[in-house]
Amino acid sequence: MAIHIALTFDDNFWAPAFATMRSVCLFTTRRQELVFHLCHRTLSAAHRADLEAITDEFPVTLRWHDLDQSEMFADIAARMPENKRLSNIVYARLMIDRLVGPDVERILYLDCDMLVRDDIALLYETDLKNHAIGAVRDTSGAFITGGRDLRANRDLFDPASYYFNAGLVLIDVARWRDADIIGRMEEAYATGVMQRIYYDQDLLNLIFRDRWFRLPWRWNVIDARPVHEGLDPAILHYTGENKPWGVLAGLLHTVAFARLYRHVMTNDLFYRFARHRRKRWWKKTLRIG
Repeated sequence: MAIHIALTFDDNFWAPAFATMRSVCLFTTRRQELVFHLCHRTLSAAHRADLEAITDEFPVTLRWHDLDQSEMFADIAARMPENKRLSNIVYARLMIDRLVGPDVERILYLDCDMLVRDDIALLYETDLKNHAIGAVRDTSGAFITGGRDLRANRDLFDPASYYFNAGLVLIDVARWRDADIIGRMEEAYATGVMQRIYYDQDLLNLIFRDRWFRLPWRWNVIDARPVHEGLDPAILHYTGENKPWGVLAGLLHTVAFARLYRHVMTNDLFYRFARHRRKRWWKKTLRIG
């Protein structure tokens, strides 16, 4: 049985995407069943070659989805609120059912700031109990939705309701399609709700409020820090300010499994990605390019 996994990224995040993909491959025995759906903005030839190299090491299948050729994605991205920390590429997950082929009945969406260190097949085969999605509770949900003094958006979100992190979502494609995500987004945009919420994660929580399957916490350990290592997390989600691709992350032990992450990304790509970020920083600072 094929294991379908979706990743979304742009040309500045190809290396973390590769690391997430390679970590999936390294820690499962069912590699020949892996099908990666790479939902991307325009990629340089060199970066695409880096990603394609995964097939030289593992017997996996890659399916490419160029979002810059999608009018639907352009329309969705234009309508969604901007987020300073995140690229609008994350909105591709809202249309994931329209990107994948009709042969895909289930798909696992993963953010690209993740490190997988357990068999993804165990997660993929989870019984969702007739729910459209499975996800992990985000323990910061009340603050994300409520803001200062937890008073904002009380008409939309109840702090007593569980709120999930959308960085990992196990999707029953047929039930997801029945939920009419794009239609609900259009409705939220027309009523002004989209202008009030925290990008698409809030939207998904509104749509699936109290109608999602709660996965064990270890499948999405949010803001993964060194203290989490002893808890045997299955997937580390580096949502904090410190990232495992920081050159000194392993030496300073700023995040969980930082040294492992460098070797998963591979040392060659790790340091090339560091040079890429430094070059981008100088261009931005000097306002060139």
